[in-house]
Amino acid sequence: MISDLSRRSLIGLSASAATLPLWPLSASAAPAGALDLTAETRTLEVNGKAARVFGLRGPDGRPGLTLAPGERFRVDLANQAGAPTIIHWHGQTPPWKQDGFPWPQTPPIAAGASRLFDFAPIAGTYWMHSHQGLQEQSLMAAPLIVRSAAEMSEDRQEVVLMLHDFSFRSPDDLFAGLTRMPGGAVHQDVRQTENMPAPSQSASRTGMAMDKADTGGAASPSGMAGMTMDLNDIRYDAFLANDRTLDDPAVVRVGKGGRLRLRVINGAASSQFWIDLGRLTGRVVAADGRDVHPVPGQRFPIAIAQRLDILIDLPRASGAFPVTAILEGTNRRTGMILATQGATVARVSDTAPAEAPPVDNSLEMRLVATRPLQPRRADLVHTIALAGGMQPYRWSLDGQYWPRITPLMLERGQRVEIELVNQTTMAHPMHLHGHSFQVIALDGRKIAGAMRDTVLVLGRKGSRVRIAFEADNPGRWAFHCHNLYHMAAGMMTEFRYRGIPV
Repeated sequence: MISDLSRRSLIGLSASAATLPLWPLSASAAPAGALDLTAETRTLEVNGKAARVFGLRGPDGRPGLTLAPGERFRVDLANQAGAPTIIHWHGQTPPWKQDGFPWPQTPPIAAGASRLFDFAPIAGTYWMHSHQGLQEQSLMAAPLIVRSAAEMSEDRQEVVLMLHDFSFRSPDDLFAGLTRMPGGAVHQDVRQTENMPAPSQSASRTGMAMDKADTGGAASPSGMAGMTMDLNDIRYDAFLANDRTLDDPAVVRVGKGGRLRLRVINGAASSQFWIDLGRLTGRVVAADGRDVHPVPGQRFPIAIAQRLDILIDLPRASGAFPVTAILEGTNRRTGMILATQGATVARVSDTAPAEAPPVDNSLEMRLVATRPLQPRRADLVHTIALAGGMQPYRWSLDGQYWPRITPLMLERGQRVEIELVNQTTMAHPMHLHGHSFQVIALDGRKIAGAMRDTVLVLGRKGSRVRIAFEADNPGRWAFHCHNLYHMAAGMMTEFRYRGIPV
């Protein structure tokens, strides 16, 4: 089944929902059987122009899934997108063959086929996205919300804000513009991310020299204590908040003095933002789905693939309250509007009054996990160098380019520490599948940081982040930069447990 879903139809849906967010969260009891999730194509209207994109439709006809407290993740994924796909449950820690990554043991789902996933989920704000080629850029992504009993007892209205970057050009064309390769060669190169090499393949460099990264037409602000960064590989046509731009934003009806839990998901393929609450003040209480001690503020950085839960207490007066996301290094923005019943909603420009700085780790430094790792000496300490550049457009981990990599071998029960060292002038949001890790040091400064699944290594040569995790989920696990084009250009490796057959 192929569904045509325009922004105009979404407006009607939002209006009928009254006090619910654009993507309301269902609290219905778990069904006797599996939940239906459909990968499909749909039509989206972006600034008055139609585009054909992918989508992930849940059993209620809306994007993604919401699970009730204690509900099992038992999902039948039907592929009606007309092409092979596989969906990764980002931030969840299922058995490795349920992770939604295209290992040889878990190949993509053929068009017209389906696959059952069944595991106990972790409560919090997560998301799902394709791990097939560059489909994520074409909006094969959606929220995955797992409610907890504690959250339900808060009596807060829940609002999801999911961000995307959007281009009318195909992802292959975008990648070709970065790599300066013909379209056919790009297509073949991207397919590498769908096929893990045979165990006999050894580590090898591609032989391509890594030049100093240049901007490739991207913004390159300097300063920030003397450092220079390269930002924004791609000039996008639009930025979306719940599939809409500020030309026609989602308007979520809220009550005077209302209490909200704003679940922010950065589902962008290659863009990082500052979340701006405008006249409101919020408290970050969870990062990547895991609880942290509250951090108050009005503006928060969010890297690619990260999530933030922000508690907001509205004033006891009517009004409209824009919540925007400003692209780092620019004044371009997207967002949604929180508005009390009957309040006048004025147009919000997609241009912010001032440029936002590069996304940094100022929030990361302040986050403290409520349930950190227990103190313990590391059994394995490993340093990974992040390298690459814009000319040629190739990105590596320890001088190796996916799929020609040597896995990092783990033993079950180990405490593992990974030191990430950036040798480039671009930031890299690094994501580990199948585990949560604690951020324990930033640029050599020890912290008792958040439990996460994605951490930003700043775009500065010599920038360092140290993470620690328990090797408690045997399998084969991808570790990669979550900038989609960096990953596709080689910036991915494998963490493999000993004894796992390949």
